[in-house]
Amino acid sequence: MLLWVGCIAGTLEEYEYVRKLAEAGFDSIEIEPTRVYNIEDARAFLTGQGVDVDAIASQVESKFMSAFIRAVKPASKEYCGPACCS
Repeated sequence: MLLWVGCIAGTLEEYEYVRKLAEAGFDSIEIEPTRVYNIEDARAFLTGQGVDVDAIASQVESKFMSAFIRAVKPASKEYCGPACCS
């Protein structure tokens, strides 16, 4: 289980990630999944680790993903861009 948890420990739900980006001032937030992990991925990670993968299947099947995250941070009113500070 340590190998699996090591890769996903501290992960956030998608809505939490979007909320945190919005709270930080980002707009145009997009999450593009690149891979959704399934039970066979868990089986590959956990083979030989003494974990009953079938027993945890419902907890991991399609519940984790890798993704590209895109967001835009609008220019601050205090900063007008590189041209004005030259």
